[in-house]
Parts: sequence; C-alpha cells; structure tokens
Amino acid sequence: MDRDVASLTRTAWTSLGGDPRALDVVAITGEGDLPSAFPVTDLGCATMGAAALAIAELAGMRGARLPSIAIDRRLASFWLKASIRPVGWKIPPTWGDIAGDYPTRDGWIKLHTNQPHHRAAALRVLGAPGDRAAVARAVATRAKAELEAAVVGEGGCAAEMRTIAEWAAHPQGQAIAAEPLVHVTPREAGAPLAFADDPARPLRGLRVLDLTRVLAGPVATRFLAGYGADVLRIDPPTWNEPPLVPEVTLGKHCALLDLRAPADRATFETLLRGAHVFVNGYRPGALDDLGYGAAERRRLAPGLVDVCLDAYGWTGPWSSRRGFDSLVQMSTGIAEAGMRWRRAEEPAPLPAQALDHATGYLVAAAVVRGVTQRVTNGGGLDARLSLARTAKFLTDAQGAPAITPLAPAVPADLAPDIEPTTWGPARRLAPPIAIVGAPMGWDRPASALGASPACWEEAIG
Repeated sequence: MDRDVASLTRTAWTSLGGDPRALDVVAITGEGDLPSAFPVTDLGCATMGAAALAIAELAGMRGARLPSIAIDRRLASFWLKASIRPVGWKIPPTWGDIAGDYPTRDGWIKLHTNQPHHRAAALRVLGAPGDRAAVARAVATRAKAELEAAVVGEGGCAAEMRTIAEWAAHPQGQAIAAEPLVHVTPREAGAPLAFADDPARPLRGLRVLDLTRVLAGPVATRFLAGYGADVLRIDPPTWNEPPLVPEVTLGKHCALLDLRAPADRATFETLLRGAHVFVNGYRPGALDDLGYGAAERRRLAPGLVDVCLDAYGWTGPWSSRRGFDSLVQMSTGIAEAGMRWRRAEEPAPLPAQALDHATGYLVAAAVVRGVTQRVTNGGGLDARLSLARTAKFLTDAQGAPAITPLAPAVPADLAPDIEPTTWGPARRLAPPIAIVGAPMGWDRPASALGASPACWEEAIG
C-alpha cells in the first residue's frame, strides 16, 4: 500500500479501536488522483478501507483469518463524486439559484441556500429579492464575519472563508483539535446480537434506522445496505433533496414520519425498539428537544449501536451550528488553500464532497465495529463524528500530493445491470471495494423519499 494511504488508513482504523495488524489484508489497486491541494483520493481510499476492514473483521469471526480487501483508487475517486449514471433522464442541479460564493467588502462568504427555509433566512438578512445579482450587490456591502453571524442567527447556513491558520486559532478550531477523529463509548453488555449467518452478505438481517440527510450519513447507510443491511431511512414529510436522493437511497427503504405528531412518534418508537443500529445526523440537542435523546434511545432499545454525526463537532461554541461539507471547507481553510494552490481568484473547494464521503465511511466502520462488539458480548456502542474533525484529518496530511491524472470513466467501469430507479433506468459504477467472499451489492434500486411504509423489511413483503 502507498505510504500516504497506509498512514491515513492506519489512523482511520485505529481511531475506531481496530487492531493495526489487520491492515495487512488491505491492498490499494489502480492509479489516479482527484486534483487537489490535499490527498483527496487517499482520504477516500483510507476511509473506505477502514469500513471494509470492519466488514472483514465481522466476516472473519466465522473463519481463521480475515478475508483480503482491495480498494480501487480510480473507482474510489469516481464514487467520491457520483456513482449513478441516468439513462434517458437527468438529475436536478446540485445548487440552488442563489447558493454559492460571494465577495464581501473584506473577503469571501458562502451562502448555502438549497433548502427553502435556508434560502429565506439569507434573503431576510440581506433584505434582497431572490435573484443572484441582487444578492451579490447586498453581500458586497457587508463584512464577512458580521454577515455569517447574521445568517446563522436567522436560522440559515453561511460560512466566511478562513485560512487554516485562522481556523486553528478560532475557538471552534481549537475545540476540534482536541477531539478524537471518532468518539467511541462502549455501553453496558446485554444479550449478544444474533442475526443471519450469511458470509456472502455479512449484514443481512441487521436493521438500521437511518435519520440522516445530506450527505455523510446517507453514504454510510448506503455502504451498510451494500453488505445486506435492512436500512430504513426516515425523513420529515416536508424534506426533499432531489439532486442527491438518486445517488444515496440505493439499497434502502425510505419512509416519512413527523416526529412531532403523536401517531408518527408511536410508529418511530416501534421502529427504534426493533432496530439494531441507529444513525442520525441531527445537530447536538435536536433529538433531545424531540424527546429522543441518547438516554431515551437506550431505554427504548437497550444494546443499540448508536452513531451520530454533525458538521462542526461535539464541543466548542459551534457544536450546535448547522453546516454542510461545502461550508466546513470554507470555515476550516480548505477552500482558501485550494484557491492558492490553483492560483485562482475565488474559493476553490475540494473536487468532491470528500468530507461528507470520508465521514460517511468512518460512520459505517463505527457501526460495523459496534455490531461486532454486540455479536461478541452483547455490548452496545455510541460513536460520534463530525465533518470538521474529518477536515482536520485531511489538512493534517503532510505535504502536497503528487497528482496522477485519472483515466476517464469508460463503460467497462459500470456494473452490468440496469437499475430501475423511481426516476427511470440508470447504470451504477462498479463498487470500489472488493472483499473476498463478500461482494458489495444492493438488493433494491434507488427510490424517492417516502416511497416505502415505515416498517421493517419482513413486514413489507
């Protein structure tokens, strides 16, 4: 394995409590890099490797040795961008009409306005009509720090562009620097977990209740579904993310529940009692406000493997701040470093939402390691991760990467079958991860949010 990838993989795996001796079974194949000031492809391969090691460890409990793992770095690079290829239809644009980077009077700011309520919050602060030119004029009159604070205070999402050094000196940057890459807390032991014994589908029969949205959590649960887990994604009735749903709902059932409505709360509690794993991407305190904090989840589902992720970390003054990958890149200095690396005149983010994807694979690894613990001794596990801590993992990588251009995608890179999604036929890239004896694959095509009833698979039929 390449030294840089090996170092990142070791850090990712051991942060989860993994045995470093297991790293010998991981091989990185192929060549090519996403162009960046940072080792983005290495990050993707390392976190995919950690997730695959967790699957191999679980599968290896049935045999004398861990199965071998291969990560294809070229395919991994493609998966960090998008895995789906529509046939005869188009995925909607990723960004809303006024979302993006704007110059202020003293620097740059990003407005994240893809959701209607975030868009409305930004426009209220700016006092501008909803067109890009008017927004640009209004932003240009403001100071970036003041505008960021005003938009966030109004319930919107924004981030001024900082340097890596400025972030390191910021109170939230300091808080993140003191956090582990993955917070892991073992919970009390109970009855060992038993589910289907299927070496080819190591997670078959595992019930995963998924309360995550854009984008890290859905990447995690897509990975789990790829090894047979029964993933049930729950969204509020008012939520949608059309550009991402075809990409990340692969292999999942998707239902809608209003956790403020008594009937839907009762349904949710039944689902939680039947779950082995709970993954959520709510800001700290948000589920507590709904009555489903960590203690209540453990009461309803003793032994639950409970994994949470957020944007800006679990300590510090920004721990409850809304955020997305692109905002965290602005805050932590990644976009500014990219701008200098490219000799550009505006912020230059990573060539993929790599913080989301990498965090997602770390979430998946934490889940599977928790499942292995439950199988072994019945103990539950809590884990917490954040995009900002993953950003530090990336920016701490030493030295500018040597970029080998990626060979363009070709038809041979696609899986052979047509995927009959809700929106029409599609092709999917071949999986970037290969575990001997346990091929990655999905039992259900991507589907719209709310396409399934809110019940576990055996009741769906």
